[in-house]
Amino acid sequence: MIGLKTLQRSKTLKYGVPMLMLVVGGSFGLREFAQIRYDAQKIKKRLDPSLEAKVNPQKQSVILEEEYQKLKEKNLDEWKNIRGPRPWEDSREYQEQQRQKLSKAS
Repeated sequence: MIGLKTLQRSKTLKYGVPMLMLVVGGSFGLREFAQIRYDAQKIKKRLDPSLEAKVNPQKQSVILEEEYQKLKEKNLDEWKNIRGPRPWEDSREYQEQQRQKLSKAS
């Protein structure tokens, strides 16, 4: 039988086994810590109620009905299509031209 002194002198038991236990045990430990991290992120990323309603199709019909009611209140028959200024145009100058056209038309 192998003596106790022989086992104590063995480099495999002295350095190899603790290293192997550290690597394998560390792997399991990191998995647990990573799982806690991802669970915390999942809880943190809860959606806003308004955004959740847009994503959830059951609540989406309620939003559509609200939007329909808003559009019903507006008068869509009397509107004018007014072109905005182009990026190379001066917006103040263009607004003055639009005001002059509107005042001449009325």
